[in-house]
Parts: sequence; C-alpha cells; structure tokens
Amino acid sequence: MGGMSKDNIHGLALAVSSSVFIGSSFIIKKKGLMKAGAKGKSAVILGEIANFAAYAFAPAILVTPLGALSIIFSAVLAHFILEEKLHMFGILGCALCVVGSVTIVLHAPHEREIESVKQVWSLATEPGFLVYSFVIAIMVGVLIFRFVPSHGQTHMIVYIGICSLMGSLTVMCVKAVGIALKLSFEGMNQFKYFQTWFFIIVVILCCLMQINYLNKALDTFNTAVVSPVYYVAFTTFTIIASMIMFKDWGSQDASEIITELCGFVTILSGTFLLHKTKDMKDSPSSRQPTLFSTASSTAHSPLSSPIQNDTNSSHVIETEFQEVVRH
Repeated sequence: MGGMSKDNIHGLALAVSSSVFIGSSFIIKKKGLMKAGAKGKSAVILGEIANFAAYAFAPAILVTPLGALSIIFSAVLAHFILEEKLHMFGILGCALCVVGSVTIVLHAPHEREIESVKQVWSLATEPGFLVYSFVIAIMVGVLIFRFVPSHGQTHMIVYIGICSLMGSLTVMCVKAVGIALKLSFEGMNQFKYFQTWFFIIVVILCCLMQINYLNKALDTFNTAVVSPVYYVAFTTFTIIASMIMFKDWGSQDASEIITELCGFVTILSGTFLLHKTKDMKDSPSSRQPTLFSTASSTAHSPLSSPIQNDTNSSHVIETEFQEVVRH
C-alpha cells in the first residue's frame, strides 16, 4: 500500500479520540469528580459522536477494532487517578492491544471513494449483502422468538448474539448516514434522497434493539465476561459485513489481509487479558462462566452448585454443633 490516505488518518484520529472520551467516562463516574453523572454522560456522548464520524472517513475494519483502546485508557487512568494497581498481565494486555491496533492501522485498506448516498444504496442492494442481511434477520428472529424465552436467562450467547448480529447492520447504516452528512457538509445535500432517511430509520431501530438486549445481558451475567465476548462477536460480524458490502479487502493482497487478521487476534488477546485481570482484582476466587454457561454460575448470582451449597451447609451445622457441645 502507498501509506495511509487522508481519510484514513481522519478516521483514525476520530476513533482514537472516541476511545479517549469513552475510557475517561468510566473513571469520571467512578471517581465522582465534579458532578460525575453529568460529566460522565458528556464524555460518553462525545465519544460516540467521534466514533460515528470516524465511520464516515475510514473503513469499518480500521475503526471497529480500535474500540478496544478505550479499555487501555480506562485501565491506565485508573492506575494513576484511582490508584488501582495494574496487574502485570494487565500491562501485557495493554501492550497487546496497542501492537494489534498499530498493525491494523498500518495495513488498513483505503476508504472507497463515494460521491453520493445512492452509491452506498447500490452497494447495500447487491445480492451478496442482501443475502447477508436476510440471514442476519432470520438468525435474530430465531434467537428472539425461539431462544430468548427458554434460554435468555441462562445462556449469555443468546443476548450477545442478538446484539452482535444487529450491530453489524447498524454499523453499515451508520457508515451510510455518516457519509451522507459528510457529503452534505461539503455542499452536496444527501437528505433529499429517500435512501438517506431509510438508513437513519434502520440505525434508530437497530440501536434500540441492541441497547435493550445488551442491558439484559449486563443485568443477568458477569460484566467482566459479557464485555470481551460482545466485543469479539460484534467486531467479527462488523468486519464480515463491511467486507461483503464495501469489499474492503478487494484492493489488498493475501499478506495484507492476513496481517490485519493477526492484528485483530492480537487485540482480542489483549482485551481478554485486561478483563481477566480486572476480574482477578475484583473477585479473586470467583469462577468465570464459559460462553454457554448459565446465569447462576456468574458473579451476579449468590448461588453456587448444589454440591457446594450442601458442603457449606454441612460445615455450618458442624460448627454450630461443636459450639453447643463446648458450652
């Protein structure tokens, strides 16, 4: 590749600033500095706006994985401001995220030149992406109507699956709306086309659905497990959707694609290490649920397995019996 394009640089700057704002919001809320509620929400809003704008300039394969940088900023700020010591494995996780991010940034494909939202609509209505969207809709429908009632409270993959699948479509429509705004600011009004409003409506509906099921996942299961798994699933499906719709890898050779995938895997490894380190610090003896584990095995549930409960009960009875005998 002939170096990073101007649009990619703009997208990179916006994506990094988004991570800074979002990562800082966690610290502001926890520290309680200067009316943390309002300050924290403002930081999150600024971060989301910057992230939204980043998609208008750079391909999703560059912007989406960089969301992991917010975890790094949060961990580093917590180390210095909240005096929460960063574990050795946490430092390694940060290093892996940085290395993976740099790898993706240096090998990311150039953004496709788009002159009208109609061009985005043409890409979205090609057979490949229509099939992808249809498959996603079927999978989400099955998860909502078949698995949520019976397995939603016991298997976190149900809620995460819905959020991740819908998220991939959300990002594609967010990118379309971002491009429409960018072109409109440049003097080419895109809001006169119905396609722009269609993308806006889809973004709103998908975001509402994602927020609903993501909140359910966070309320039911351990956040330290939900966050990295959701990040992996969401980023993976978003990259697949972008590859199908915008053909991001069409202008790249095999070595560049493999390098980007290696960078992505490196970020995933760092993300899991950071979350695992955080969980070790918060609850050293807690058992982590697997991807298909039940809600009762997570940190949100005070109940453990029946065998463990019986053992604990027996120990309490034995202790009380010894106290009675002693007196």
